[in-house]
Amino acid sequence: MKQTNIYDSRGLARALDTTAAWTLAIMWALPLLYAIWTAFHPSAYSTRFTLNAPLTLENFVTAWHAAPFALYFVNTVLLVTMVLAAQLVLCTLAAYAFAKYDFRGKNIMFALVLMQLMIMPDVLVVENYRTMASIGVLDSTLAIGLPYMASAFGIFLLRQTFKSIPKELDEAAAVEGASTLQILWKVYVPLGKPVYLAYALVSISYHWNNFLWPLIVTNTTNSRPLTVGLQVFSSTEQGVDWAIITAATLMTSGPLLVAFLLFQRQFVQSFMRAGIK
Repeated sequence: MKQTNIYDSRGLARALDTTAAWTLAIMWALPLLYAIWTAFHPSAYSTRFTLNAPLTLENFVTAWHAAPFALYFVNTVLLVTMVLAAQLVLCTLAAYAFAKYDFRGKNIMFALVLMQLMIMPDVLVVENYRTMASIGVLDSTLAIGLPYMASAFGIFLLRQTFKSIPKELDEAAAVEGASTLQILWKVYVPLGKPVYLAYALVSISYHWNNFLWPLIVTNTTNSRPLTVGLQVFSSTEQGVDWAIITAATLMTSGPLLVAFLLFQRQFVQSFMRAGIK
């Protein structure tokens, strides 16, 4: 009898967990489903959910011609590629030094790196703007990405990964005549591929969607990314057309959604393998 009660309580708990998970999933998906519905239907059906409503791509055409989306896409791809490449190089070198070398002030320097995780980027907007103005790179893709090229999170994540790699591998590679950089490139980087993948996905999604800093540091369309370009559709002078706004939003977030659907399994597995030890 007691075992039956235990099984019943476990089944009830499992049912509640499942119900809660589905409820949260539906709540998360509703805005996306509404955006898809509105983008592929005429404006008259933005608040009318009729099954036989006509489908159209006119909203995407109008949104594409209302702003230079091709230029915005190029700027965004250049931005995330530049920032990710710089982060991978700088974070790898810094993490390897913190993980495998002993030098004076090592713990203090690493603590200073971790302090960056406690500071919101928005707090440094004024100082970063002054720095970009002093070196003369305002209104450029470099100005958008430069403050993010050294990532405290990336250094911390890779340091934890490198510390878990046995030193015997270093010694074996050194016996074969490998230099320090060769050991790093041929031993540590291949073993850290799951972590690199996880960090790359997070970095790309963050800088693809970053809005405040690009908005402040850019003045013309020549260097604006997609998120800043969307503000063209927020003007209320001619009225707000939700069909066009959602079409522009889907064009902006579409590449990330497609990438996540294609690499969902690798994304989840990379984070599971990259657990902090």
